[in-house]
Amino acid sequence: MKKIPLLASLLALSIAAPAAAHDGPSPERLKADVEKLVSFGTRHTLSSATDPKRGIGAARRWAQSEFEKISKACKGCLTTELLERNMSGPRVPNGVNIVDVLAIKPGKMGWDHVIIIAGHIDSRVSDVMDFTKDAPGANDDGSGSALVIEAARLMSKEPQGDATIVFALLSGEEQGLMGGRLLAETAKERGWKVSAMLNNDIVGGTLGTDGRIVKNVVRVFSEGIRASEDLSGQMARRNSGGEDDGPSRSLMRYADNIGAKVYPDVTLDVFGVRRPDRFARGGDHLPSLDLGFPAIRFTVGVENYHHQHQDLRTENGIEYGDTVDKMDFDYLAKVTMLNVFTAKALSVAPPAPASATLGGAVTSDTTVKWDAAPGAQLYRIYQRRADAQDWVFVRDVQGTETVLEGLIVDDHFVGVSSVSGSGGESIITFAGLPPRR
Repeated sequence: MKKIPLLASLLALSIAAPAAAHDGPSPERLKADVEKLVSFGTRHTLSSATDPKRGIGAARRWAQSEFEKISKACKGCLTTELLERNMSGPRVPNGVNIVDVLAIKPGKMGWDHVIIIAGHIDSRVSDVMDFTKDAPGANDDGSGSALVIEAARLMSKEPQGDATIVFALLSGEEQGLMGGRLLAETAKERGWKVSAMLNNDIVGGTLGTDGRIVKNVVRVFSEGIRASEDLSGQMARRNSGGEDDGPSRSLMRYADNIGAKVYPDVTLDVFGVRRPDRFARGGDHLPSLDLGFPAIRFTVGVENYHHQHQDLRTENGIEYGDTVDKMDFDYLAKVTMLNVFTAKALSVAPPAPASATLGGAVTSDTTVKWDAAPGAQLYRIYQRRADAQDWVFVRDVQGTETVLEGLIVDDHFVGVSSVSGSGGESIITFAGLPPRR
C-alpha cells in the first residue's frame, strides 16, 4: 500500500477514530439488511415492480423506507428521490422502467461539490434474462446496497460538510449498467459537479473460488487515461507522462491513503488496481467515467465465481449461488468504514482544481499554474521524480501560480490539491501540458 504524505491537520480532521464501537459500521446491521434484500426472492430488473413482497419493486420500496427512517432520526437531514427512465438494450429488448433510489444529504456548496456512494440493488442468476428464479444476490450486490444504507446511517449523524452526499441504490446493473448510466446522465443534465463517485459492487466476501481466504484486502479499480478525454486531451496527457494520474487514479490513491490511516495495522489493505474494472468486466462507475466524473470501484480481495450469477444448486459437491451464509460481515463492515471515511474526508475539503499546467521547458525552474477551486483557502504543491509513484509534499501557497526553483521539469511530475480553512484536502490534480486546440 503506497502512501501520499498528507499533513497532520487533514489527518486529525478526517481520520478521527469512532468514539466507541457502536459509532462505526455494525456487522449485525449489515447482515440484517442483506437478509432483508435476499428475502424479496429476486431483485432482477425485469421482475415485478408492483408485487408487495417479491421482486425489485418491493426491494426498492423497502430501501427508500430505510432512507426515510434514517432521515426522520436526523430530523430531516436526508431527502429521498427516485430517478426513473424507460430504458432498453440487448438484455432488455422490450424496455423497462429503471428506477434508482437516492438519499441526499445537502452540503454547504450545494451541487457544486458532490460525492456519490453507490451500489446496485438488482440481482440475477445464470441466465441473465431469467427473472422468475430465486436470485438472492447477497454479495452481488446486496453487500454494496447494505453498505450504502449503512453509510447513510452513519453520515447522517455527522455535521453538514461542504459537499452534498448522494447515497445511490442503482437498478439495471446486470442488464447493462443502466442505473449507473441514468445516475451519471442525470448528474450531467442537472449540472452536478461530481468530485467523487465511490461504487461498491461485491464487497462482502472473503472466500475465493479456489479456497483461498482474503480478509485484509479490498481492491479499488481506477482508470488512468480518461474515457472522457478527446484525442487532443489524451495526447496532452501522454506527452506530459500523466497516464497514471487521471482524476480517478488520484481518487484511488486518496482512498489508499485514508485506508492506511483508518487501518494502520493493515487489517484492511487497499490494493489499487490500475484498471477501470476487473478484466473484461464492468460496473456502475463506468458511465460516470464516460462523462468525466472521478469514479472508482471497491470489490473484495478475492472473488468466488461459484457464488456469482449462478442458479441455486449443488453439483459435484460444490454449492452454487449467492447466499448470505457465504458472506463475511466483519469484512463488509471494514469496507463500509473505508467508504465512510473517504467520503467524510472529501466532504470537508474543497473540490480539486479543475486543471493544472506546467511550464519550464529548457529552463532550470518549473512554473505551475492551476484553476482556482471554490472554497479553497490555499493550495498544496506536490512533486515526485519521474521514476517514482509517491508524491512528496513541497509547500502550501496562496494564489493560483508558483515557481519551483531548481526543479527541472523534464525529470519531475507535479500535482496540486485544494485545502479548506479547516485543513480538509482534495484529491491531487496532475499538472501537465494543456491540450492543443
